[in-house]
Order: sequence, then structure tokens, then C-alpha cells
Amino acid sequence: MQRPRPEESHAEPADESFVARGIARVTSEAIAPYQTAVVRIGFAATWLFFLLRELPHRHELYGPDGPWSWKLAERLIGSNNAFTVLMWSDSAAWFEFVYLVAIAASLAVVLGWRTRTASVVYMVGVLGLQNRSVFMGDGGDNVIHLMAMYVVLTRCAEVWSLDARRQRRKAAAAGSDPYAPRGRDATGVVLWSVFGVIMLVSTVGGALSIGWGLFFWALWAAQAAWWMVNRYMPGSEARTVCDMLANLVHNATLLVIVVEVCLIYATAGWYKIQGSRWQDGTAVYYPMNLDYFSPWPEISSFMAASGLLILLITYGTVAVQVAFPFTLFNRRVKNVLLAAMITEHLSIAVLLGLPFFSMAMIAADAVFLPTVLLIWVGDRFHGGWRRVLARLAPGRGDRGRGGGGPGDSGDGEAGGTSHASQVPQQRSGDGISVR
Repeated sequence: MQRPRPEESHAEPADESFVARGIARVTSEAIAPYQTAVVRIGFAATWLFFLLRELPHRHELYGPDGPWSWKLAERLIGSNNAFTVLMWSDSAAWFEFVYLVAIAASLAVVLGWRTRTASVVYMVGVLGLQNRSVFMGDGGDNVIHLMAMYVVLTRCAEVWSLDARRQRRKAAAAGSDPYAPRGRDATGVVLWSVFGVIMLVSTVGGALSIGWGLFFWALWAAQAAWWMVNRYMPGSEARTVCDMLANLVHNATLLVIVVEVCLIYATAGWYKIQGSRWQDGTAVYYPMNLDYFSPWPEISSFMAASGLLILLITYGTVAVQVAFPFTLFNRRVKNVLLAAMITEHLSIAVLLGLPFFSMAMIAADAVFLPTVLLIWVGDRFHGGWRRVLARLAPGRGDRGRGGGGPGDSGDGEAGGTSHASQVPQQRSGDGISVR
């Protein structure tokens, strides 16, 4: 009998080892914590600023007496079965309540306060307002719509959040004992109970469809299970399994976000290629000559007067959007095109007067930013925050980084834990980079 070659005999174990390492990676840690934190902050801030800017016009945009009336919205939602809490009542008081709750939830998500609960309320606010008036938006609302649902499934508050600061303080109080009791969480229990009552009333009253009802009740039950495991079995195998499942859901959702952003750019680029104005290099010229898209007419006129500049911008836009998905395997090229796309969106915000569209797209681009850059920005922000605190209240800025401002990047608390042990770090050398 012929003996197998050494390379053949070891091929299967090598493949098994590769698969095992991959499974261990996606279940042992939440990948890209800094990127998902920026996505959380970016999209929630975009929605928050939009709601605040449109506060004087909220009734015309989403109110029951607006141009898109409550009856018209009822007919449309009856055909597409979209989810919106604004259709639960046509009273002005209910609309005002939902609008204010949407603002509060967006602020809570930006700060990372009770993010598991706040992200669900934030999603309900986004879907409720956008599905109520589907014709109000500039393209960025579609991205916010999608990302609001994805953020619910990510562990996006591990860094740069009040939740992360609270967890570090609890860990410092418990010390190194994994079986030490974690203490009571009265605020979490109250929030969980209140939303349980709200969902019970909504379900019994028929306000929730079967699909959305199952989704919300599953989130509610998962939060209860997570609290019980952390409260009564902090160092048990059940706690480890829950952590692995949460990491798996986070990483799968992160992959969906990456694919979603790539599809947005790929489809936009390939559709542009099919347009005659993009083919002849004049597409950018026309919006610059529309009053609606010219907040700075002098600048628009100056740029539109240069045929070469218009040609370069038109072709450059198409080239960057088509090429970007293919650059993910090369970090240097990816980072160059990423900088070009962010510059493009900043230009759209200034030249075309679409700030919220640009903010949404830059927040989506943030999932590809390098981790080193994000840590550097976080450190600079936190250093500035400490200096401001030192000037306003002498002595507070020297307590150590665990004192926690909005830019707290995860340094040690009063217990003396270190930055390296408390803040999730990321590995280098991966092929596809979301770092």
C-alpha cells in the first residue's frame, strides 16, 4: 500500500485548525469595537441633529396634519406593512411624545447610556418617523434606517460610552474575583419592567404585528437572561456561553454592515457608469447650477466654470465608488480611497447643502477607519476634555482617565486597572480590513 505524502496527511488537520481559529475568533471577542462605537455615535448624532434642526417644522414633516396626512399614511402602511408607532394614534400629543422620545433616545445612544435599551428606542424612533412620511429625506435617511436596526444587534458601547465607564467601575469594585457579586442594577430593572408593560399593552391591543412582536419580545427576554446570568452566575459557563453568542451576533452584524456599505458604493458607481452625463464627464455640473443645491452660489459658479475640474470630479467620483469594494484586501489603498470618499461627502455637505446625507455616509465609512487612528483621535479628545475640566474645576482633570468624559477611551478607574487590560484591543494582520 502506498503511504500518503506528508503534505497530504497534514492538509486536513491544517484546514480544521484554520476553521477552529476562525470560530474561536468570532466567538471570543467583539471585533472592531472602536469602529462600531463610531458608527453608533455617528448615526445617532446625525439623527439627533436632524430632529433638532427640524423641530420648528416637525408638524409639516411628520405630524398628523402635515401635507402627507395621517389617512394617506394609513393607506400606504396598510399596503406595505411598515412599522411605525405614529400610526397608533392621530393625536398631536402622541406625535409630540414620540418626537421627544426619539430625541432623548438619540442622545442616549450618542452618550452610550443604557445602550441596549436606548438603541431599541432609537430604532423605534427612526422607523416610526421615517415610515410615517416616506417622502421626507435626501438619501441619507435610507442608510440611517438600515443602520438603526443593525446597531441594536451590535456590542457598540464597549468603548467611548457611559456604559463602558460603569462596567469598569464595577470591575474595579469587584477586584479580580470573577465570582464576586455584581451588585444591583435598579435602573436597568426599572427600564426592563417599564418596557415590558409597554410591549404587553401593545401586544394585547394589536398594535404590534406578529413579526415585530416576536422581535421585541425576544430582545426583552434576552435582556432578562443577560441580567440574571450577570447577577447570579457572573463566572459560570452560562455567562461564557451568553458572551460567545453576543460576540457572534455582533460580528455577524458587523459583516452585514461592511457588505451593506460596499453594496451602496458599488451599485452607485455602476449605475453612474450607465448614465450618459457621467460618461461624458458633465454630471457634476448640473446640480451645481440648481438653486436648491447651491447654498454657496459663488463657489458653485466658480467650480462649474472650469470644465477640467468638473471632468476630474465626475470621473473621480465614479472611479472611487466602483473601486472601493475591491480595495478591502489592501489597507493602504483602502485608506487612500476612504479619505477620498470622506472628502467627497464633506464637499457634498458644503457645496450641495446636504449635511445630513454626508454625515450619514461618513458614519457608514467609519466602519473601515484604522483602529490606530481612532485610538489616537480618542486620546486627543480625552486630553482636551481633561484640560477643559481642569480649567472649569481645578483638580478634576487630574483624577485619571477613568473619571470619564464623553471621550473616555477606557483607561483605568480609581481601582488602578490599566488601559491595556480594560479597553478591547484589536489584532493586526487580517486580510479584509475594517480596522
